[in-house]
Amino acid sequence: MRLALGIEYDGTDFSGWQRLSHGRSVQGEVEAALSFVADHPVEVTCAGRTDAGVHARCQVVHFDTDAQRSERAWTLGTNSRLARDVAVLWTRPVADDFHARFGARARRYRYTILNRPVRAALAARFVTWERVPLDVDAMRDAAQALIGENDFSAFRTAQCQANSPMRDVREIAIARHGDEVAIEIEANAFLHHMVRNIVGSLLPIGRGERPVEWLGELLRGRDRSVAGPTAPSSGLAFLAPRYPAQWNLPAEVTL
Repeated sequence: MRLALGIEYDGTDFSGWQRLSHGRSVQGEVEAALSFVADHPVEVTCAGRTDAGVHARCQVVHFDTDAQRSERAWTLGTNSRLARDVAVLWTRPVADDFHARFGARARRYRYTILNRPVRAALAARFVTWERVPLDVDAMRDAAQALIGENDFSAFRTAQCQANSPMRDVREIAIARHGDEVAIEIEANAFLHHMVRNIVGSLLPIGRGERPVEWLGELLRGRDRSVAGPTAPSSGLAFLAPRYPAQWNLPAEVTL
């Protein structure tokens, strides 16, 4: 039997999603909790690995088991074995050919910037602080250059292991909500550090240090060395992958 889980986590104190031989990983802790509930070793496959310090609103994983448990038992039993910064949101049985990674047709991230003169206290784990007032309209106009299928080499880390730099960005929405500026990006898939590198190049535009046209020039130039710095991980959250309706998953992860 194959099961899919939706998982949220605060990535601040993790070394990332992927299981490691040292340090905390979200995968390692989820697998340990599921293995206890299943009473056998469990390995999970996720929709998209997140880096150290990156959060998730609804990461999706799948795993196989012969253990007979109710959806409620899988969810609550696993949560009883997890630390406070990780929680299973839901459990659903899926067909044996469902794949959390390869079955996803889109993925969406949100980057949150606290844009005010003083740093955060309460929200410090989930935002990046920018004291200089940002021109959201300029950032929004600049971001439109990234829409469509393009070579994103200018926003790809040197450690990226993807076979191709081509990605299809379907939507970029940038909006201010009081003191916060939210940047949401949806694409078929993402390169390593792609969102954080895009944000790092949008910030100089928002501060008025670079023209609106600069982002498009970076994209066409394909040179990571001349683009903006990688934005901090604290502001980034993986919102959710999106799957075809045939899998009967919750609305938040369904196209």
